[in-house]
Amino acid sequence: MVHMSIFEMIMLICFGAAWPASLYRSYKSRSTKGKSVLFTITVIVGYIAGIIHKILYQYDFVLYLYVLNMAMATTDLLLWLRNRRLEKAHAAAESSAEQ
Repeated sequence: MVHMSIFEMIMLICFGAAWPASLYRSYKSRSTKGKSVLFTITVIVGYIAGIIHKILYQYDFVLYLYVLNMAMATTDLLLWLRNRRLEKAHAAAESSAEQ
């Protein structure tokens, strides 16, 4: 019999509920302001550790919540990288216009 932790599921559902708003904000704002890339990377590493644990020691449905959350966190990281590139391009364009 596979034992699933209801508390682990609730934690991942709660964390996962926050990602769509963060993704939307990152996409629409086109800015890195208010975002910590180090925090996002730390969260992704935590999700990876959870996935590895589920695969090696306690394979159950919760694995899919880790994968979903990691996918959203990784998407947010990719949006942060896009936004940083856009900010640099905008700063270069402003610098060129001033000269």
